[in-house]
Amino acid sequence: MRTITRRALLRSGLAWCAATPWLKPLRAAADADAGQPAPQMAPGVTDTEIVLGMSAAFSGPSRGLGIELYRGATAYFDHVNEQGGIAGRNVMLKTYDDGYQPAPSVRNTLKLMLQDQVFLLFGYVGTPTVTRVLPMLKKFQDRNFFLFFPFTGAQPQREPPYGDFAFNLRSSYRQETAGLVDNFVRINRKRLAVFYQADAYGRSGWAGVRRALKHYGRQIAGEATYRRGTKFTASLRRQVEILKASQPEAVICIGSYAACAAFVRDAVDLGLQVPIANLSFVGSENLLKLLTHWALTEERGDSEQYTRLLVNSQVVPSYEEASMPAVKEYRDLMRRYNPQPPLELLKEPYLPSEHSFVSLEGFIDAKLMVEILRRLGDRLERSQLQQAVFTVQDFDLGIDERASFGPDRRQGLQQVYYTVVDEGRFVMLDNWEDRFA
Repeated sequence: MRTITRRALLRSGLAWCAATPWLKPLRAAADADAGQPAPQMAPGVTDTEIVLGMSAAFSGPSRGLGIELYRGATAYFDHVNEQGGIAGRNVMLKTYDDGYQPAPSVRNTLKLMLQDQVFLLFGYVGTPTVTRVLPMLKKFQDRNFFLFFPFTGAQPQREPPYGDFAFNLRSSYRQETAGLVDNFVRINRKRLAVFYQADAYGRSGWAGVRRALKHYGRQIAGEATYRRGTKFTASLRRQVEILKASQPEAVICIGSYAACAAFVRDAVDLGLQVPIANLSFVGSENLLKLLTHWALTEERGDSEQYTRLLVNSQVVPSYEEASMPAVKEYRDLMRRYNPQPPLELLKEPYLPSEHSFVSLEGFIDAKLMVEILRRLGDRLERSQLQQAVFTVQDFDLGIDERASFGPDRRQGLQQVYYTVVDEGRFVMLDNWEDRFA
């Protein structure tokens, strides 16, 4: 995609706004000359399509997150479109790469809203990107733009002044960190250190750990940070040494898979033998791939030494739980459609995961998005979106929790799950005491 400055996009957006009043009568006149009534279509809606806008990481060290979220959502949208779409309209994703960086995300969002005129925004990835986009939604609130189901558990899109412009499906980082802290304290691991990304995402998770520990009258035992975009090849031994000096009984990581995998690698090599937890955003399968492949290529023997003390929180159930209708459907449709990321966005080869927590989350996001669009009926207008969402009460998504929304509830699900690595794959954690006490 050609590089476009924020100022240029704003200029083009304003130009588009100014041109619109002139374009409408011209189009109406042309339709009248053809003997046809002028169609009344909402922006982003045609006779054949409903266009959703997505900006996510398709390049860089965190690209697996955007790619897998896209793949899961696309599997469900493809299925719906094959069945006739929504009242004969296919659901389409207009997708741009932001590399998990705020500035490109802002540019992409301006383009999606002002130039592409999508119906709504869907499936954004990451706190540093979303927090920069939220003020834009507030600025253009007269156009009723909403962000649906971003892949982040941070607070800004859940609270004033921006909470009214987003709908969340996943549990929050506060809920994930509180659950991890509660379980560690319950098994008498009370000295908790934090390794986190030095940005809005990392600070959000850090604040969640701090908040949860305060409930027990405790403080964070030690903390170390890293820069967003850190690769697996980077050394994080200094961060490990800082945390090791605090004598932690467990470490909670708030980061993405490349840096967190590097931290786990260096922690094990330096003898920090304590449970290491990651939040759902980390991208569990990509983290596991990096660790196991590295252990194999570096001839470190069995990779189990690098994964046996991992515990990752999740916001969707395991993709191995095929007894759940949505999980079975997800596995079937991922196999049937084998969705691939947009080739024009890939700057280097990527090997997709057959199944992942991230793609399952994207699948469930798309499933609920389709339900909301269907509830609009014949009124496919942005101004009706919020009320359509509020009609979702106790809705069965096919997992073990039902989704509900309302004026004071803009997060549909509340549950947190916990997973560990057994036999080279993430499985549900049944007993914290047996595993980590």
